[in-house]
Amino acid sequence: MLALVGSTGGFGIQTRAQFDNRLEYVLLASLVGAALASSGVVFQAILQNPLADPYLLGISSGASLAAYLWRFVGFTGLALGWSQQAFAFGGAIVAVVVVFTLAGFRGRLEPLALLLIGVIVNTVNGSIYLLINAIKRGLAGSGGVETFLVGGLQTNLESSQEWAAFSCVAVGWIVLLAIGGQLNVAVLSEGEAMSLGVRIHRLRWIGLITASLVTASAVSISGPIGFIGLVCPHLARLLVGQDNRRVLPIATAIGAALLALADAVSRKLQGFDPVSTQLPVGVLTGLLGGPFFLLLLWQNRRKAAA
Repeated sequence: MLALVGSTGGFGIQTRAQFDNRLEYVLLASLVGAALASSGVVFQAILQNPLADPYLLGISSGASLAAYLWRFVGFTGLALGWSQQAFAFGGAIVAVVVVFTLAGFRGRLEPLALLLIGVIVNTVNGSIYLLINAIKRGLAGSGGVETFLVGGLQTNLESSQEWAAFSCVAVGWIVLLAIGGQLNVAVLSEGEAMSLGVRIHRLRWIGLITASLVTASAVSISGPIGFIGLVCPHLARLLVGQDNRRVLPIATAIGAALLALADAVSRKLQGFDPVSTQLPVGVLTGLLGGPFFLLLLWQNRRKAAA
């Protein structure tokens, strides 16, 4: 139905070309929403933090910084043959490698160390962007860079880029679904997890690396769309309880539907543009997700006080 939403006349059957054009946006939004929501389930389970989301480990800032650098003349030789999306994916992967290298100790990943280093990497990437922007202001002021700072669906993607993102997300999602049962014991200590036959540190490596790759694939074609990975896991738990084997697929479906709906609303508010989204969908998800985040924080404090 979302493919039938127009920008001026409400709902209705459109021409075949219009339908195909809008269907592409719906499918892209569904792919990104599903990726962020499923990654959010894993991050919240493994990091043992209900307020965790897929961008905590510097993935979004790494992708945004790389997409910004892609615009500069000095990087033309390095970026030759690389699309902006491929460069963004590379930046996200570099950020993840840095975080895991610094946080890993003797083959172990500690949730607190990951969170702290992820925050530092995000801060450093943001500072680098602000420094370059202050020195070279206006050089990369066009061409959709704002999308990688706020978050919005890319409309200039080639089929190969779309299929590459879909393949990475699909393979990663299958891996996450396979370890869904083990995620239920991620909150236990190492000894308790071992007694249940779960190697907790190997689970953390597999889960976080896979979720990071899934997130990087989504960010490379959408930019840092916030709060989808935070909100959808909680909505899924309200429906099916705490079992991650059921939470993961339900959150995935909610994420796909929610972002597709948000993208349709953002296009409706601004007017449908066949070239690009004038109002980045990340603005809308931020406005909706911010109050939800504050509500979660307030509830957690009430529980802690009780």
